Amino acid sequence: METSCGFILANHRSILLLQYPQGHWSFPKGHVEGGEDHHSTARRELLEETGIEKIRIIPSWSHRTEYSYSRKGSTNQKQVYWYLATTDEFQVKLSHEHTNFLWLDIENAVNQLTFEQEKNVLSSARKVIESLSAD
Repeated sequence: METSCGFILANHRSILLLQYPQGHWSFPKGHVEGGEDHHSTARRELLEETGIEKIRIIPSWSHRTEYSYSRKGSTNQKQVYWYLATTDEFQVKLSHEHTNFLWLDIENAVNQLTFEQEKNVLSSARKVIESLSAD
């Protein structure tokens, strides 16, 4: 099974979403490389995809999703480990892997996300994100 890791990245009450060339909207994420732990993978992918480096991981929340997809006629299984992080950075330097980005409030981010599983992931993290914003 393929494994990826990514962040729901919050800046106060805004959530970062990335648009992929296929048109869908999601969070920054990518494949685990040899010897990496999940947080290192998510940090590396966030930096590669957005240029954002200064984050604070919120250890009290994580989530795992699993799905299958087809590529070149074969079906592949994939699991994604999601973590929550905050940043004060708003500037995004998109990689070639994405076509657009948005900082959206939680409600609009849920509506913008393409996949139901990721809408559920963000909804699951909502209380934690809102409690962070209240601090």
